[in-house]
Amino acid sequence: MSPISPHHRFRDPRSTRYDFLGSVLVRCPNCDRTAHVGTAEDPAGVRDQNLFTPRRLVCRNCGTAKESRRGGLVLHRDPHGSNRDPYFGVRLWLQTETRHGWVWAYNLEHLDLIRRFVQAPLREGIPWHDHGRKMTVVARLPAWMQQAKNRDEVLRAIARIHASLLHA
Repeated sequence: MSPISPHHRFRDPRSTRYDFLGSVLVRCPNCDRTAHVGTAEDPAGVRDQNLFTPRRLVCRNCGTAKESRRGGLVLHRDPHGSNRDPYFGVRLWLQTETRHGWVWAYNLEHLDLIRRFVQAPLREGIPWHDHGRKMTVVARLPAWMQQAKNRDEVLRAIARIHASLLHA
C-alpha cells in the first residue's frame, strides 16, 4: 500500500471563524469595489487584534473610510443570501452562489483553508471526545460542501472567487 501524500490529506487546524476576522475583504458601500476592514489604531497608536477592538473600513478606489467604535460584532448568517462583514454589515467580497448555496470567506487565508479541505480526499477531523471539535471552520461547513460528489462544483466556485479579485 502506498503512503498518502501530504497534498491528499487534510488535518483540521482547529481554526474558528474568529481567527479570520483580523482582515476582511468587503464590497465598498459607496462604489461597490473591493474594500478592506481591519483593526483601527487607538489614540495611543496601538493596534490590537482583539475581536472587540474598533475596526476601520477603507476603500482605495473611492477613498471611503469609516470607523466602527461600538466595540462589538454581529455574525450575520443568512443561508439563502449573501454574507456580510460582522463589523459594518457590508457584503463580503469573497463569495459566490452555487446551486446548493453560498461559498464565502472573510479573507484569502480563510478561502485557502476551505479549498484545502474540499480538495483533499482524506480529511482527518478532531476526535469526537475533544473539546470544541464542532466549532472549527471545517466542522461547521454545510454538508453539501463536505460531500465528495460536490467537490468539483465547490472548487470551481472558489476559482470564481479568486478570479473576482483579479478584476477588482
